[in-house]
Amino acid sequence: MKISGNKLGGKRYHKPAIAAVALGALMSFQAGAARADDTAAEIRLLKERLRQLEQRVAEQARKEKETQAQIQHAAAQPGPPPGPYAYPMGPGVGLGLPPQPPYPYGTNTLVERLAKIKGYPYVGSSSLYLGGMSITPGGFIELGSITRDHFIGADMATPFGNIPFAFVPSSHSAEFRFSARRSRFSFLTLGDVNPTTHLSGFGEFDFLGAAQTANTNESNSFNPRIRQLYLVADNDDFGAHLLAGQSWSLATMNVVGIVPRTENTPLVIDDQYLPGFTWARQPQIRVTKDFDETLWFALSAENPATTFGGTTPVLPFGGTIVNTLGAVGAAFPQSSIVGGSLFNNGNALSLNQMPDIIGKAAWDPTFFDRTIHFEVFGMFRQFNDRIIYPFGAGTVNGFLGAPIPNHNNQTVGDAVGGSILLPIIPKVLDARFSAMTGRGIGRYGASQLADVTFKSDGSLAPIPETMLLAGLTWHALPGLDFYTYAGEEDENASFGFSTVGPAHAAFGYGNPAFVNTGCNIEDFGTGIGGFACTGNTKLVRQITGGFWDDIYKGAFGRLAGGLQYSFTQKFAFAGVGGTPERNESIFFTSLRYYPF
Repeated sequence: MKISGNKLGGKRYHKPAIAAVALGALMSFQAGAARADDTAAEIRLLKERLRQLEQRVAEQARKEKETQAQIQHAAAQPGPPPGPYAYPMGPGVGLGLPPQPPYPYGTNTLVERLAKIKGYPYVGSSSLYLGGMSITPGGFIELGSITRDHFIGADMATPFGNIPFAFVPSSHSAEFRFSARRSRFSFLTLGDVNPTTHLSGFGEFDFLGAAQTANTNESNSFNPRIRQLYLVADNDDFGAHLLAGQSWSLATMNVVGIVPRTENTPLVIDDQYLPGFTWARQPQIRVTKDFDETLWFALSAENPATTFGGTTPVLPFGGTIVNTLGAVGAAFPQSSIVGGSLFNNGNALSLNQMPDIIGKAAWDPTFFDRTIHFEVFGMFRQFNDRIIYPFGAGTVNGFLGAPIPNHNNQTVGDAVGGSILLPIIPKVLDARFSAMTGRGIGRYGASQLADVTFKSDGSLAPIPETMLLAGLTWHALPGLDFYTYAGEEDENASFGFSTVGPAHAAFGYGNPAFVNTGCNIEDFGTGIGGFACTGNTKLVRQITGGFWDDIYKGAFGRLAGGLQYSFTQKFAFAGVGGTPERNESIFFTSLRYYPF
């Protein structure tokens, strides 16, 4: 019974324990199952995220492969040429991009060197951006010096045609001066209307104007002195370009094509450049067409002006005159008037009635490893004056003729010219040659000789003239350029003789009867003691040389120094008393800081 009681008692007392163990086991199983479910969910989530990351990586890899393929394809293609007005500032300027090869006029070429010496702005770190427009400043601060062995009384621009003969007392003294007036500031704005249409504006100013000498003869130097101020519109699809404003004349030689800001101005310090250089800066409107940016044609209408020389065929007492051939003479030809509204009334304005018309063609072929620049151009001009008869009649062979009304006279001038720029050793040695010949072209030369003189009837006679210029530029080292030029401007005589009764009067320009007896005697050129100096200029020529060197070039701009020496000769036409001549030696120095 005891045993049986124990078994029964064991069953009774262990059932709760077994139940508790079973319940605990069940609960543990359920908790483990729950934890297993959570872990599986986390694993599924991680797998999903990993799959997404794998897809992103694959997509990124695919895009990188496409980009690399595009880059390789683009690199295999010839690069598009820079916009035509980007040349002087470095390729890609029209798009605001840094220079990238291959480009025919890229970094360290003559074009870029010339642009930097001039201080022209180009798109870079100094550019500002407003919307789709870039605005880039440019220019330089300069201290220059001039030393002349014969006093002229001029600043940094030498009036070659006005070099005084020896009768001028002050010309027996030397001349020295410092000047900061040629310091210059400029701006360039660029904007793309669409991928093929571009608008730009350029302005350039300095301080060399003088109110009482401001005129429209060559540089339009009114105060403040505007060197250039123009707008440009370009269309790449048609290769068409429009320029309107004040710029270098189309007759001025370029470095490449017919492109603004690539004018091939001599590297000299003298702001009048040198005899033989054909130039003007004046208001104009110009249209240009290029063919593959290799062949260029342009036509411009430019502001007119006329320079006069010689003596009118008017007798001292103001009567009418007759020449030796019996033609009707004239009194008081009026060819200019004093300035009116918004002009200086101390200067005369010529009676011009139409613009100067200039047409030009340029070609930039490539031979072997060099590109040569050729230009040819033609010019047409018109000259006007008013013939006034004080008594309403002329005379014929000394006898009173029929009344002759006051009337206008018109005559024309014309010229042809051309130039070549040849890289003798590419990027090392460049040669240039230019020439212009025609009638009535004096104001387009640096010597500013006369355009016209007077005929016996008071009308204007265009003076024949020829201009020649040759030069070499040696790029010795990066930032170091040496140059030498030789040029001349030579005019032909245009004259006649008039008589009334026994009187005999010489007139015109370069007349051999003009008196030059006092040209070489100090203070005797103004008629003292019967001496005089008519001294009509026939020839001005110069040889000059110098260098430019970058003293510093870096993150803070550029500091450059230059030195120039020039030897100039001025010759008058032969007359009574001989052929006057005067030489002028000039030293220039320049220290310039280009902050941009």
